[in-house]
Formats: sequence, structure tokens, C-alpha cells
Amino acid sequence: MRIDILTLFPEFFSVMYNWSIIGRAYEEGIIQLNCINIRDFSKDKHKRVDDYPFGGGSGMIMKPEPIYDAIQSVKRPNSKVIYLSPQGRVFNQKLAIELSKEEHLILLCGHYEGIDNRIVEHYIDEEISIGDYVLTGGEIPAMVIIDAVTRLLPGVLSSDESYINESHYDGLLEYPQYTRPRVFNGHEVPEILLSGHHERIEAWRKVESLKATLLKRPDLLEKKELTKEEKEIISSLKASMSAKK
Repeated sequence: MRIDILTLFPEFFSVMYNWSIIGRAYEEGIIQLNCINIRDFSKDKHKRVDDYPFGGGSGMIMKPEPIYDAIQSVKRPNSKVIYLSPQGRVFNQKLAIELSKEEHLILLCGHYEGIDNRIVEHYIDEEISIGDYVLTGGEIPAMVIIDAVTRLLPGVLSSDESYINESHYDGLLEYPQYTRPRVFNGHEVPEILLSGHHERIEAWRKVESLKATLLKRPDLLEKKELTKEEKEIISSLKASMSAKK
């Protein structure tokens, strides 16, 4: 996969080339990461890329010409152009999986009070937000998307199971994980995990995954198409929780 990042601050991404799993994916050629400085496309002698908004208002707006030229410098027939925007579709695991199937992503990082809307209307394929809040620019959201998408690419993690069992992959939160020591400050690892009985362990993990989701993110259960077994487990969990009150 090729990922081109259009930004006013390319140095912001320098850490990613040597950053853990993403760094290895880059070194092995699984992903191509390229930072394009939008300012390089400014025709202004002072390399300005922003101007005052028509109609008045506070702040500055990024001009359309440098952004358009930056997009065109890397765009291909198979490109998907994404603008990181608080008005976009909220990023989640499902969207990360969708994007991991693309061949070429162009991530446009806005700044100041935003970009000229003619770019959004005519040259952007999708707007994506990482949450209902406003950041200074699109650089951090771009890094979030790069991280989430890269780890889903074939050959990046040791096996598919490395992410299939993670939180949000199937609409549920992940079950609790434990490692050595067996007893820490008087707190023991659940006995079932030491039994070596794989079927019972998997059943326990299923229940704990549903329990974690019910307690921490019940909204996810409303969106998920639950199986009959999952509905029965949730019903039992609710009954147990009510009995303890």
C-alpha cells in the first residue's frame, strides 16, 4: 500500500519511519510512506498557503491552489483522497478494514480554520474524523489512520489472529489478558487460563468479551447483530449483575 500525506508539517511524521510495527512495515516495503509539503506548491513569493475568509470571520483558510496541485502531484487512478476533518465520518475499526483494502491513500491534513470548501466539494473522496472534537490540524488523525490501517495489511503482524481477537474487530471489546507472575500483590490469574483446556478457555473469553462490552461500551451491543448464544450470555450477565446490586 502507498500512503501519501499532504501536510504543512512533514517533519511531524519523521518518527513513523522508525516506529515499531509501522517502521518494520516500511522497511520491508509493505507500505510506502511519503510526506508532501503543501507549502512547496505555493506560487506566492513568501510561500503563503492561507488567506482571509470571504464574508469575514476569525482565522485563516488554506487556499485551494496549493492543495489542488499537491493532490494532483501524487494522484493516480486507484487513489482514494481523504480529508481529515471534524465533519467527516467517525473513524472506527470497520472503516480501518475498508481502508486497508485500498491500494493508495492520500491523506490531506488541514490546518488553521480549515480549507477552501471547493477542494472538499470537488477533489476529496471522503472526509474522516477521529472523534467529535477539534484538533489544531489533521496530522494526529492521519497518524491514527496510518497506524490502524497498516497493522491490518498482510504480512505486518505475525498472524491474522493478532488482530482478529482485538477490541472492536467483531464489534465487541477484547477479553481480559494476563501474563506472569501468576500472583501479583495477592491478585491471581483466573484459574481457567491455567487449565490447558482450550475449548473452555475460548468459552470463558467469549463471556468475558461480552461482559467487558456490556459494562464499558453497551452502545456497541446495540449496533452489533448478536447471535442467539450471545443474547443468552448477555441476558445471563445482566441477571447476575442485577442480583449483586
